[in-house]
Parts: sequence; structure tokens; C-alpha cells
Amino acid sequence: MDIDLLTHILFTMVRIGTPLLLVALGAIVCEKSGVLNIGQEGMMLMGATAGFIGAVTTGNLMIGVMMGITAGIFMSLLFGWVTLHLRANPVASGLALTIMGTGLSAWVGGDYVGQILTGIQPVVIPFLSDLPVVGKVLFSQDPLVYLSLTLTVFVWFFFRFTYAGLVTLAVGENPLSATEIGLPVMLVRYIAVLFGGAMAGLGGACLSLAYTPLWTENMTAGRGWIALALAVFVSWWPERRLLGVGLFGVTSILPVALQGVGVSVSPHLLATLPYVATIAVLVLLSRNPSHKYLIVSGSPEKLWHPSH
Repeated sequence: MDIDLLTHILFTMVRIGTPLLLVALGAIVCEKSGVLNIGQEGMMLMGATAGFIGAVTTGNLMIGVMMGITAGIFMSLLFGWVTLHLRANPVASGLALTIMGTGLSAWVGGDYVGQILTGIQPVVIPFLSDLPVVGKVLFSQDPLVYLSLTLTVFVWFFFRFTYAGLVTLAVGENPLSATEIGLPVMLVRYIAVLFGGAMAGLGGACLSLAYTPLWTENMTAGRGWIALALAVFVSWWPERRLLGVGLFGVTSILPVALQGVGVSVSPHLLATLPYVATIAVLVLLSRNPSHKYLIVSGSPEKLWHPSH
């Protein structure tokens, strides 16, 4: 394979994987606190819509990014209130959040379909960007790529070496015991849920402001579900996420790469590869008994409530 083609594939893989990396990171933190939120698709769409509208109306991309994060936080706050205070089923609430986000984003962003803006531009790091292959792939990206990698390291450090990380894990593993020793279970879970929403909103803003700087209805195209599958694929631990992002990034860019080298396969068939990979990974995980706990990790029985 030509070195330039390989470099382009890897460069695009990182760009495609960045929104997934951000959203999956939020899902991991949320699940580690004992709350399973499957509404990433809806939160991503709201983040993409709010981010694009904010950037277009103010002319400031950073304001757009902040509005995308805020939209994700607002959606997650609604989810947290319904599941933690009203004790609604988290799976049903997550699905409702996705449906709500899909419809609300289409309605709010209806007037902005087709508008184009100058998105977030790459920041080239001197000297490092001149390295062969790696330079373009890792050191010629936009700021949100660097932010996603930084956040991955931060969350890894948070769970491994900080007291707050241990508290979050304790709350997720056994909320009743955590309550008995005086840990603020409800507060910890709310913070985790809000962080998950912020990351989903940021992932959506990354799509509409950096990856494809425009807004169109349902532009996430299932990426929220793929990010959730990615979180399951890495067993909910952030340090393994880069492997998962690489897998889904490669399957996303592979159709373009194969067409570039002259492979005669239907582009519609190739476009299904990321979703086929998602299903294949989940099937393989379902055959491993050590992952069965994931199915019940967000069940109502694990949700803490003062009446307990």
C-alpha cells in the first residue's frame, strides 16, 4: 500500500474516531457510577445542533462548542432527574432520551440545514508534525482531537490514582454500602451523568463543527450507538478505548480506501461495515460470561434511593 494512502487512512481514522472517543468516555464514567445511560445518540444530536447554531449565530466556534456541551448537559440532567429521583427504568429512559433528541434536534435545527461554516481548523505542532506518517496522523489534527486524548488520560488517572475515582467506583459497585459509610451516592451519580452528557454534547459538536462543518437532520447516523458499543467493547475501562476507536475508525474509512485502490464493491455495502463490526463485537462479548454483568449494571435494583 502506498505510504501516502496509509497516512491518509490513519489520519481520517483518528478524525472519525474522535467523536466516538468522547462519547464513549462519558458513557464509561456514567456506568462506573452505577447508572447506565443509553441515550448518547439523542444527546449527540442535540450537541451537534446547538453547537452549529451557536457557531453560526455568534461567529465564534468556541461558543458553539460550549453550547454543544451545554445541550448535552441539559439532556443528561433530564435523564438523571427521571432515573435517580423518579426511579424510572434507565433503559426505557435512555431510549426516550434518544427519541426526544432526534425529534427536538430536527425541529430546532430545521432552519440551519444546508448552511456551511468554516469549521475548526487543524493545529499543526511544529517539528512533531514533520515526522513520517505519525506526524500527520497525530500532530496535525484539530484541537478537539488533542482534547479527546487528554481527557482519556485524565479519566484513566482519575479512576486509578484519585480518591474521587475510588469513591465513584464504590458508589457504582455497592451503593448501599457506600451510603452506610457516608458517601454522597446521589451527588456522585448526578456528576457522572452530567459528565456523560457533556461528553456526548461535545462529541456532537465535534461532528458539526470539525468533522463535517454543517448541520443536517440525524447527522450522527447511529454514532451514539456505536460509541455505546465501543464502551462495552473496552469493558468500560478508558485506557482500552484507543483500541476500540481504532477498530471502528478503520471500518468507517475502509470503504473509501477500498474504492481508492479500485476494489469493485457496492459503496452501500461497504458503508455498513462499521455497524457490522459493532454487531460482531457485541456477539463476541455476549459469549464471554465475564461480561454478563454489563446487562444488569444499570438495572433499577442498583439505583440508590433514600427509601433503601
